[in-house]
Amino acid sequence: MKELSNYNEFSREEWKHFHGEYNKQAITNGELRKIKSLDDEISIEDVRSVYAPVRHLLHIYLKNYRKLTKLKNDFLDHSNKKVPFIIGVSGSVAVGKSTTARLLKIMLERAYPQYTVAQMTTDGFLYPSKVLKEKGLMDKKGFPQTYDMPKLLKFLSDVKTQSGPIRYPLYSHNIYDIIPDKYEEIDSPDILIVEGINALQLTQNTRIFMSDFFDFSIYIDADVKNIEKWFLDRFETLLSLARNDPNSYYYQFTQLPEKESLQMAKDVWQNINYPNLLNYIRPTKTRADLILHKSDDHQIDKIYLRKY
Repeated sequence: MKELSNYNEFSREEWKHFHGEYNKQAITNGELRKIKSLDDEISIEDVRSVYAPVRHLLHIYLKNYRKLTKLKNDFLDHSNKKVPFIIGVSGSVAVGKSTTARLLKIMLERAYPQYTVAQMTTDGFLYPSKVLKEKGLMDKKGFPQTYDMPKLLKFLSDVKTQSGPIRYPLYSHNIYDIIPDKYEEIDSPDILIVEGINALQLTQNTRIFMSDFFDFSIYIDADVKNIEKWFLDRFETLLSLARNDPNSYYYQFTQLPEKESLQMAKDVWQNINYPNLLNYIRPTKTRADLILHKSDDHQIDKIYLRKY
């Protein structure tokens, strides 16, 4: 495809030979079940064939990044201050970004215990539902304008330039909103993995973009029909989990006839998630350094690595 002309394409079989060294005991099936997102699928074979080479590639970039940082500090006669290596992970809703981010965190920690690795999502920088309602944006949640981008960009700048704990707000999918007065902290990690649908987007009315802070970026890709199916499957799972939980945002939909609640989910996909993917998320794909393409069974079948 012309849009991918700047990438080298590899099949799963070809890719697994790029540093196939992998300790079979490094990650268990039980651990994979814990880190995978709802209705996502991942196997030990995925770890061995796809993610082990990705981990090795990230380490190559990290070593060169740290070397360049030191040389730059030497040139400027500055002290050799640690600057976190930031990895961005992007892709559609329900495509498996969180699973990929959590898996890479574990694999990097275990392969390179000398590094501290942190992982976070950009969901915490969505405006609270109250603000979205005031702005008339609840039906566009996830679109670029529903994120507090100045706050997110300042956070990333602080991570790169400041030492010590830097906190960020937390989002709950269970309540479908920011958790009031709840924060997590990033404390000078060697590696930070930032996952979110907006990770590679170009922010309007600003000269700074999220990707300016990334040292490597990954886009999780799949056919739109497959993503739609995974989104609807996930919705059904969330309904099942919410049936006995009145505090869940999804509990309200369990009180509707099943056919009606599923039609509502289809409408959300058609009117919100699909336009967001088509207009704002997918166009950022070719800004990534690495594209992992999933087939209909969630298995990664093609890998695209940027040529330059």
